[in-house]
Amino acid sequence: MKEKLLGKKTRTESELLLVKATIERYKKANSDTASSGTVAAVDAQYYQQESSKLRHLISSLQNGNSRTILGDSINTMSLRELKSQETKLEKSIAKIRTRKNELLYAEVEYMQKREVELQSDNMYLRSKVAENERGQQQPVLNMMEAASTSEYDHLVPYDSRNFLQVNIMQQPQHYSHQLQQAPTTLQLG
Repeated sequence: MKEKLLGKKTRTESELLLVKATIERYKKANSDTASSGTVAAVDAQYYQQESSKLRHLISSLQNGNSRTILGDSINTMSLRELKSQETKLEKSIAKIRTRKNELLYAEVEYMQKREVELQSDNMYLRSKVAENERGQQQPVLNMMEAASTSEYDHLVPYDSRNFLQVNIMQQPQHYSHQLQQAPTTLQLG
């Protein structure tokens, strides 16, 4: 019977220990979830402070670098720092000049291509203008040929020296024909 009692006791004690362990795990799990919100808030606050410090540090470095580049803070620099700064500036200037030259060469190349295109367009337009002028001259020549066979043949020749008609006594044929058809009467008085 003692064994039964001992068995029950050990059994109840082990059950009690299991219950206590379960309760502890429950408390620990609850405390972790409750404190995890506060841990996250603490972490967020820490990172905000760190980012603020880093922003301030970056700003001060940029101001220091710009003042150094502009030569405002060279009074406090040693000879070695000055030589280092000079080397950095010369490298920067070389990069700037290289980039500027690249851009200028690209611009010149573009302008040369544009010049060739414009010359080509100009030649095309000149050929169109010449073609158009030839097209306009052709009808004028055709009209002149047609006119020379009709009315220009009946004109009285002029002397180029004094612009008078060579044969002034001879009337043009079409005028004399008109005079014969309708004689004019002159009334005085």
